Formats: sequence, C-alpha cells, structure tokens
Amino acid sequence: MDLASLEGLAGLSFGRLAGDLGASKSGVQTLFGTKENLQVAAVECARLVFDDAVVRPTRSVPRGAARFQALIESWIEYATAPLFPGGCFWAANLADFDSRPGPVRDALFRSQRDWRSLLADELRHASDSGEITEPDAELAAFQINAVLLAANTELRLDAEGRGDEAVAMVRRVTQLLLTPRQQ
Repeated sequence: MDLASLEGLAGLSFGRLAGDLGASKSGVQTLFGTKENLQVAAVECARLVFDDAVVRPTRSVPRGAARFQALIESWIEYATAPLFPGGCFWAANLADFDSRPGPVRDALFRSQRDWRSLLADELRHASDSGEITEPDAELAAFQINAVLLAANTELRLDAEGRGDEAVAMVRRVTQLLLTPRQQ
C-alpha cells in the first residue's frame, strides 16, 4: 500500500516488494500469483485501512449531519497526517486505472462508489430527519468527494504552506452542504 501510494499500483512488482521486505521474489509471487492479484490485494488492504482510520471512528456519532461532518473531519485527518506516504491512496491510483478495464479498476471503483454512497446516505438521513435542506444527495456526495481529492492534491503539493487553506475550503464546502432547514 505504501509503495502504491507513492508510485502507483503500476509500480508494484514482485521484485520491488521482495526487495523492500527482504524476502525472495518467488516467495512473494507464490503468495499472489499474478501482478494483478497483488494490485487487487493492495487495493483491498488500503480499503480496510481507510475504513479503520476514517469510517469506523465515526460510527458512534449520531447519523445524519453530525456523522457526515465527522466523516469529513476524519478524512481531513487522514489526508493531513497521511496514513500512506504518498497521501490519499485513492487519489494516487484512480487516474491510472480509470481507463483500464479489469479487476484492479473494479476494486478501485467499488471503493470510491462505496465511499460516495456512505456520504450520500448520511446526507439523505440528515435531510429525512429535517436537519438540513433537501440536497441531491448523490450530487452532493460527488461534489464533496471531488473537493476532498482536490484538497489531497493541494496538501501533497504544499510547498508554500497552503494546506491549511485547502482544509478550510473543505470545511466551507461541507458547511454549505449542511445548510439547516428553514422552519
């Protein structure tokens, strides 16, 4: 996962992984069989790590606007103190596989779809409970995900110390999505 966050999933190889782990190339290849299986395993493992770091800590927060906001704050923590050396695993790998049909693309797509669905579900719950104005939950989840990926890029390129600006913009966009319902 760490290597894939830095160099992309295409940069994973049995030889490179074996060298980094101090293991034999054939031993690593025996575990995964194919490079594609290795890549899919990295995606699945990254998803578990992401869920543990970003999603699971928010489960105790009440559903709706509060949990949506907690998910965004948890993601901000994930991106500002990165779990992976290359920052957001998804941002590092989605563009490389968006036009390549196959199991790796499918695994990346599933992870992104599930993340956006989680965000949309919380927005729908907030709207249904009267906390916020009724959004197009799918569109809003798409928009906030795009903002999060842009913020990740800004944080990775932050040679001028503007990462705080990117985080502030994420919070502003989040607040716009959580406009309280007028009584």
